[in-house]
Amino acid sequence: MSTRAATEERAVVIGLEVHVQLETDTKVFCGCSTEPADDEEPNTRTCPTCLGLPGALPVLNEAAVESAVKIGKALDADIPETTTFHRKNYYYPDLPKNFQLTQYDAPICADGELEVSVDGERRTIGITRAHLEEDPGSIQHAGGSIESATHTLVNYNRAGTPLMEVVTEPDFRSPAETRAFLAKLEEVLEYLGVFDATRDGSLRVDANVSLVDADELEEDGAVPEEVLADANRAEVKNISSHKGAERALAYEITRQRNVLRRGREIEQETRHWDEARGVTVSMRSKEAEKDYRYFREADLPALEVADWKESIPIPELPDARRE
Repeated sequence: MSTRAATEERAVVIGLEVHVQLETDTKVFCGCSTEPADDEEPNTRTCPTCLGLPGALPVLNEAAVESAVKIGKALDADIPETTTFHRKNYYYPDLPKNFQLTQYDAPICADGELEVSVDGERRTIGITRAHLEEDPGSIQHAGGSIESATHTLVNYNRAGTPLMEVVTEPDFRSPAETRAFLAKLEEVLEYLGVFDATRDGSLRVDANVSLVDADELEEDGAVPEEVLADANRAEVKNISSHKGAERALAYEITRQRNVLRRGREIEQETRHWDEARGVTVSMRSKEAEKDYRYFREADLPALEVADWKESIPIPELPDARRE
């Protein structure tokens, strides 16, 4: 079989990490406002806690936890009796503490699902986990894109805004399916009243893309764990719209097929989606989980959430209302 034919027979495997800003009045671990103003000055909506200054201690925002529970119920996810927070350690200019407060092995939501419709066919997308964390600050590349900018500015006003990161199973087989999922997820979040789609940067997507031998898929289209573990993948970051996700993934799939046609291997790496040029650009080699050196956040006790699931109601969801 020719290299071209073998490449075309490879199946597309996509998993998403969707970062959703929660609609709360204040940040997730401090009292700074999350409401941006039209004339807002950079680095003014900050305090010692969200700037990571020595001695500042976090205090968890109750409204953020309530929103997380609503999302878990809407995704039919398991909500544990107790959840904990961890430090995810990495350096990036928009992360003032040099670690992110997030959740690791005890997320507030796990094992959920969301049903989507693509070309008249209904599919259930598995949700591995959805966890609560803080948003980093924002970076502005002055004078152009990440490649051509003359310098970069950092604004910490966004640092500490509450996020839910929704991590899917690798259940997508086309860019069109990811676009349909993002539209459905956004619709559900708006019905819950926990999300404002009009806010800039309120939904951001990272996508993991692999090409695997189609013969290695199971009969229902699932990817065996050992196949997924052996497949090199590219993580495409900085996607900020449904249409952008479809475009970025279509480009990345074509790029990977072209690499394989040339007889080369796919590198495991993180790539930046350049919206203006419509291309993905290599940023760095892909980090492994061990590189983040997760450990428990000693300044936040374990959070008891067992009773919250029963006491926090959610409205009728879009599918039920349509029916």
